Amino acid sequence: MQWFGIHIGSRISISKITLVGFAFVAGSMGTMSFRERAANTDRAVADSTISDKNGFKSLFSNNRFDASKPYAAQLNPRAVSFVQEYVRKQGKELERMKSWGKPYFDLYDNILELYGLPKEMKYLSVIESHLSSGLVSWAGAVGPWQLMPDEARRFGLRTGNTDDRMDYYKSTHVAAKLMKELYEEFGDWLLVVAAYNGGSGRVRQAIRKAGSRDFWSLQYYLPEETRTHVKKFIGTHYIMEGSGGWTTLTAGETLIQRANTAKPEEVMLSTDELAATTVLEISGRYNSRIVTSSLAMDPAQFNKWNPGFDKTLSEGKKYPMRLQKDKAAIFETRKESLLIESVKALLEGTVVSRYTTLQ
Repeated sequence: MQWFGIHIGSRISISKITLVGFAFVAGSMGTMSFRERAANTDRAVADSTISDKNGFKSLFSNNRFDASKPYAAQLNPRAVSFVQEYVRKQGKELERMKSWGKPYFDLYDNILELYGLPKEMKYLSVIESHLSSGLVSWAGAVGPWQLMPDEARRFGLRTGNTDDRMDYYKSTHVAAKLMKELYEEFGDWLLVVAAYNGGSGRVRQAIRKAGSRDFWSLQYYLPEETRTHVKKFIGTHYIMEGSGGWTTLTAGETLIQRANTAKPEEVMLSTDELAATTVLEISGRYNSRIVTSSLAMDPAQFNKWNPGFDKTLSEGKKYPMRLQKDKAAIFETRKESLLIESVKALLEGTVVSRYTTLQ
């Protein structure tokens, strides 16, 4: 089954792992309600926090997240090309989900926090089910977290005619426990996503074969679906967390960010500017930093005249680029080499800066 391009339904059951950090004996629950049992578990794990972004070390270029710097500038270069394409295909739908999915995300945040998990792990439910409670996969996974029957029953959920996996509250508690187990074993949230999708045994096997716990080093020892699942999580994580982080930008970067979110027709030009400039309609993955460097242009001036330049081109659209007339002539002679240089820099991850579309 597909939700806006996300494949659902082939998740393999996670093997049972000994619980670490809290006790939960399904056979001794008595007549306590699920909420009472969950509350007891919550109290047992509340002091054990693993919620900092350092667990996302494979996601960021320096193996850690620095909240004082823009998100995009820290994204692992090996994730850039996939994220760019994912934003182009799924960005609008996921941006809308920020609004309609807020009640679900609020519930997830509260529960994940109780278990000391990063709130960003709520996006696993997005790629598992598009937040749908009634989704049933061909493999038997059910609910917003696509829990398999044995996983659910291990934590006391019913899977018969009344299926607790469809209950957002109950299923999120179980998903949190599973993710906590996996993190305690693998120590990296990208590997948690991989194990949640393909099984912890396959992740262990990939680690042995690659001789590494770094996702990017071991990814090709994982099934294609599993490594793609991880990259979809990265793309969703970026759209939800990375594209709105203006509070981490400097004042100068904020001006550039605002310019990049405006539209060309909204730019007010003086009579002199109109007389001294011309417009070239271009397409392709040109990068503003590459263009301005080659033409010896002031980046701030370029962004003022060409708001949303990188973003529009990343979406596969044409762009009416405005340049000084003498610079336009130079661009025409260099446009092929500039395009090649821009694409090469994108693939190598060397243009992830304040001028790129990943802001």
